[in-house]
Amino acid sequence: MTANKKHCKIVDCTIRDGGLVNNWDFSVEFVQHLYNSLNEAGVDYMEIGYKNSPKLLQGAEAAGPWRFLDDDFLKEVIPQKGHTKLSALVDIGRVDENDILPRSESMLDLIRVACYIQDVDKALELVKTFHDRGYETTINIMALSNVMENQLLDAFKTIAESTVDVVYIVDSYGSLKPSDMTYLVNKFREHLPNKRLGVHAHNNMQLAFANTLIAAEGGVELLDASVYGMGRAAGNCNTELIVAELPSTKYTVRPVLDMIEKYMIPLREKEEWGYLIPYMITGILDEHPRSAMALRNSADKDKAVQFYDRLTTPEVVVKP
Repeated sequence: MTANKKHCKIVDCTIRDGGLVNNWDFSVEFVQHLYNSLNEAGVDYMEIGYKNSPKLLQGAEAAGPWRFLDDDFLKEVIPQKGHTKLSALVDIGRVDENDILPRSESMLDLIRVACYIQDVDKALELVKTFHDRGYETTINIMALSNVMENQLLDAFKTIAESTVDVVYIVDSYGSLKPSDMTYLVNKFREHLPNKRLGVHAHNNMQLAFANTLIAAEGGVELLDASVYGMGRAAGNCNTELIVAELPSTKYTVRPVLDMIEKYMIPLREKEEWGYLIPYMITGILDEHPRSAMALRNSADKDKAVQFYDRLTTPEVVVKP
């Protein structure tokens, strides 16, 4: 491992992205053990859920509490914060900014704003609000593999002049190859020399770890990961791999292995995530994994050839 990764920090997204797998149905004990494990492992941030507003989302009452973080609840869950900071994600149009306390009154340190390229302006307005309330901030531009170059260049101009701390390269569909990641990192660094960068990789083509390392070597600072890879569909870069790989005595992998042994392996027997052929297919086609997720919830979950034919020849009716 080269010394040029000493700038890196790890953001564990197990609860937030993993919640997309089980509708945020994590016990308080699970989340507390995860926080303690990450803190002991030296992980820099734990994304403990979404800070969206329940009134702005349908079906909110069915989701676990990590879908709409309540500040009083968080104080009960993590009564004593350690080294590991707490992060939450918000989506454009799903958060009432009046529901966000000033950082001085909140358990959260970092608020990340996720958006698609057409909503960068709206995202940066939210970022400014959170910045003014004292939070560290990021903008996470999703589905970058589907963004046109001219759209990206326009967005860079606005982002460069904004208050945002960190700008994320997000591989939402798990379709970026290492050469794509290198290209994007260079492009972001060229046009945003005054901003720190982050990376969020999905594992549809088993490249999440490799792409995260390439980003780190290119100067990207915040590295997203999740324990045992738990995240939507094919999941994320594995926290245990990044913790074991990054230099310095700051990180230690043993507490993460303890979390996997006690909690993640039993959970994986009940819930499904990680590299599977339907997710590979959406990855190679550079598509959102929702069709593959629907397939995995159907009686035809392992009919990969039929699924592939349906996605690649939509004008033909494929006989079962």
